[in-house]
Amino acid sequence: MKQEILAQNKQSWDAMADTWFGSTALPCYGCLVPTEDELGLFPDLAGMRVLDIGCGSGHSLRWCGERGAAELWGVDLSTRQIENARRYLSESGYAPRLFNAPMEVDYGLPTGYFDVAYSIYALGWTVDLPATLRRVASYLKPGGIFLFSWDHPLMHCISAQDGKLVLDGGYLSDESFSYVQRGYPVTIHNHKMSGWINALADAGFTVQRLVEETAPQTLAREYEFSSEYYAPCKAQKLPLSFIIKAVKLP
Repeated sequence: MKQEILAQNKQSWDAMADTWFGSTALPCYGCLVPTEDELGLFPDLAGMRVLDIGCGSGHSLRWCGERGAAELWGVDLSTRQIENARRYLSESGYAPRLFNAPMEVDYGLPTGYFDVAYSIYALGWTVDLPATLRRVASYLKPGGIFLFSWDHPLMHCISAQDGKLVLDGGYLSDESFSYVQRGYPVTIHNHKMSGWINALADAGFTVQRLVEETAPQTLAREYEFSSEYYAPCKAQKLPLSFIIKAVKLP
């Protein structure tokens, strides 16, 4: 079943990769959440080796390069995303090391090598969270930093009905679900917040910070009600995304 999901998601992401070019990349962590410029979660990247899990079109890697990262590495399930990232980063003057592979498998990265690993709105695509986090931990040096963002688990439970936000899904459910994204079928796995944190702990991480916030500028404005998934009116009631900063234990 996992291989079937990976195959489906890869095919869909290859088809729609160009429509996501440059989307949700550092310093942005997600929709209507504080940015890295506001949060300051990353260390000084000068001279550091960084790894992007789900690197997409390479825009976050360029952000790291502009801040002095010595080595830029990335992995993505989508062949088209890797093609776009390689071209974009090359045109920007960088020579990244990119891998077209699922994040769950061993694709030949050195262990105990990286100072920082991150995943900007990509880690939630894993079909095996514990295995993926164990791999990320293996790539990092002791004391290495792992940062990632994803949809807040509450988002899967809330819908818009008759001008109200309604809790109509089960937060306690921990299962895969499928939907259509930009015309293509995809499948992801829902995790409770405890699922994310416990999986990090089991992989040898300690959580240094959990961010469940809405951008201040969004909270300060008035918005009409909307049924859109990432609607500002919804963001004023609950966080649309979460961000975790974790550190690999010695």
